[in-house]
Amino acid sequence: MKRARKRASSVAVIDIGSNSVRLVVYEAMARSLITIFNEKALCGLGREVQSTGLLAPDAVNKALTSLRRFRALCRVMKVERVYAIATAACRDASNGPDFIAKAQRICGTKIEILSGAREAKLSALGVVSGVHRPDGIVGDLGGGSLELIDVRGNRVRGGLTLPLGSLALQDLSDKSLKRAERIVKAELSDVDQIKAGRGRTFYAVGGTWRALARIHIIQSEYPLGVMHGYTIPAQDALDFARRLRRLVAADMLANIEVIADARRPLLAYAALVLEYIIRVARPKTIVFSTFGVREGLLYEMLPGTERAKDGFICAAQKLNELLSRSARHAQELIEWTDRFVRVARLRETEEDRRLRHAACLLSDIGWRVHPDHRGEETLNLITNGNFGSISHQGRAFVALSVFYRYAGLSEQNEPPQAMQELVPPAMLERARMLGAAFRVAHLISAARPGVLPATHFRSRDRKLTLVFEHRLVDLVADRVGSRFKQLARLIGRSGSIVRR
Repeated sequence: MKRARKRASSVAVIDIGSNSVRLVVYEAMARSLITIFNEKALCGLGREVQSTGLLAPDAVNKALTSLRRFRALCRVMKVERVYAIATAACRDASNGPDFIAKAQRICGTKIEILSGAREAKLSALGVVSGVHRPDGIVGDLGGGSLELIDVRGNRVRGGLTLPLGSLALQDLSDKSLKRAERIVKAELSDVDQIKAGRGRTFYAVGGTWRALARIHIIQSEYPLGVMHGYTIPAQDALDFARRLRRLVAADMLANIEVIADARRPLLAYAALVLEYIIRVARPKTIVFSTFGVREGLLYEMLPGTERAKDGFICAAQKLNELLSRSARHAQELIEWTDRFVRVARLRETEEDRRLRHAACLLSDIGWRVHPDHRGEETLNLITNGNFGSISHQGRAFVALSVFYRYAGLSEQNEPPQAMQELVPPAMLERARMLGAAFRVAHLISAARPGVLPATHFRSRDRKLTLVFEHRLVDLVADRVGSRFKQLARLIGRSGSIVRR
């Protein structure tokens, strides 16, 4: 009798920010977090803290009402563990302790009021958890503050906080962009932490900066709607921030529907801060990260062995387990393509190998879809997947590899041109080659384990041979041979099949 799979223990984070109050529920505490519920309320707790020193009464009432709903949702969803954090507005306001006391009674859990340094560290750990080997400066722009911290790989250092959150700037400047510009210039001109970002990456964290990215994606007609990992050259981002400020000043963004009404007035302040960071830090690129404080909080709690794992590979393994016909077959496919690359003496970087392994794990996730649509459906699923530790270029490569596995390599079944343009020509050819390898492997094995280990590669001169062990000779057919010859041609070889 098949044993029922044990249900994962869900975990939730309640994040009480200066602008929004949010509940995020994750399927389990894991290296690759899977969100099963996400809701926010734009309460504006921090909108008057700089001028009055107080959380606004109407904002407090709205936040407490939202927290009651969040607690009820956690009960309905049977969430195992609930963590709660609060940021700049609650730590700076004189009535913050009173609000937190009421909030804790509602939430039924202790609320950690993050210091500026702690908030910066968790933001950086969020980026570490969601970006593969980050190297640069993390900037987390909230409603009440801006946190800046240096990150290299999994090491973070030098965090600080500045009162440059969008709501704080709006309050301090009395809604004057000219005054706000003077404040930003004064605060950022001598910050050594961001000067260390020259020529590196600036990781933009926070809802209002994500709103800027969303506008940029729409205006540039970028083919992916995924916010996480969206990358803009620094000079382009600088030009965009300046242009956006002018549009906001002229009230020309009033009708943009993709941005919440409560966040729209804050866009100019977020653009202003980004502009000055680019001018002072002089980074090479801007990368937008949806992974921040909440993900950093949970990442910090993981054992060291879990933190060391590759987030994207973990996500691909999970999808493989959930959607493929055989999870073990995908692992055998990894080993089979390892042998193919080694015997054929193909050049491959460490990142090439990582992406190939991920593509193997995802190569059978579309099998339930109608055959006519498997290519396009898996292309969309992978490119728009809710996972981190992968660039948009990497997403496109993996998605294209699996697309070619399903759709074939004929000119009549090419993927959208915009998707092909996300990767350089050599990478596109490698995706075609990997897709061709998948077409051979899945045809031989029918996605069942135990078959691929009994096939072997040989290479001599310009000839590549696929050898079948005696017990599998009946699997050899003309169709298998033609697909293998197609694969061999893609790497400049002739191909043949041998029965041993």
